[in-house]
Amino acid sequence: MTKPMQVVGIGNALVDVIAEADDAFLDRMNVERGIMQLIDTDRAVELYAAMGPGREVSGGSAANTIAGLAALGARTAYVGKVKDDQLGAIFAHDLRAQGAGYATPPTPKAHAAETGRCLVLVSPDGERSMNTYLGVSEFLGPDDIDESQMARAEWIFLEGYRFDGPDSHAAFAKAIKACKAAGGKVAITLSDPFCVERHRDAFLAMIRADVDLLMANEHELKSLYLTDDLEAAIGRARAEVPVTACTVGARGAHLIAGATRAHAPAVAAQVVDATGAGDLFGAGLLWGVVTGRDWTDCLRMGNVAAAEVIGHLGARPEADLAALFAEAGLG
Repeated sequence: MTKPMQVVGIGNALVDVIAEADDAFLDRMNVERGIMQLIDTDRAVELYAAMGPGREVSGGSAANTIAGLAALGARTAYVGKVKDDQLGAIFAHDLRAQGAGYATPPTPKAHAAETGRCLVLVSPDGERSMNTYLGVSEFLGPDDIDESQMARAEWIFLEGYRFDGPDSHAAFAKAIKACKAAGGKVAITLSDPFCVERHRDAFLAMIRADVDLLMANEHELKSLYLTDDLEAAIGRARAEVPVTACTVGARGAHLIAGATRAHAPAVAAQVVDATGAGDLFGAGLLWGVVTGRDWTDCLRMGNVAAAEVIGHLGARPEADLAALFAEAGLG
């Protein structure tokens, strides 16, 4: 019997506030260029007051991946915490409007934390520097996991950023157990090299025990295996994970599955905002996986989706991804 859900994502539930900023602004505000930094409420207020006019777009890494899959027609759902506030309502509306299921109960208004937001500063070259206030998203825990939903999923997709939450490791473990017991599979994205550094042992333990598909960029994969040699990192991943997909920027993406290795070149695109490139790569890749495409096509779909999202502000697709796949001969 076909499972009701092809992919269920679990991760942060955030609203991105995106504004342009030059390097002088980043230096003045002590923002480290090109990475994600966790910030507290006071820092969020300080940065928001100083940054230029912003655009609010629902985000969250794994939520972006699920939104991309839903836009393609996949049967999807998402688990992530928001508060019963204005930004929480925006996040829930946007994800449901994309076609994804979203039923995580909002945290009550009385809670001290707010819906999480990511202040994204986009440099003139399209590089993005992310400053994330996790808010209530940080408190995702086992009680938020519906075991029956996980059991109905072909895949669960876990967001590495959520390793920063105190109860999220247990939430992931509960989801993995229910999914695997019902014959489902587990995919995870490493999210960020600094996140990997903070939680390397936990990542490795989960990857070795339960992960069927590992997604990373070259910096994250090298951080995971403590090496500056990408080929050495790929070799380690090959020995530990059934399938690893690794993006290498303008050089495209590699996929390693046992003795099989595939590569697909990057798709040419004008970079307006690199936010969400890895998230939409994941959406395209997973769409290829759940629709039974070969590994090279899966990579090509990932690259096409990533190229679409970096061509505009915001980390959710604006063009018809299925039409773009068809134009690329992937229909």
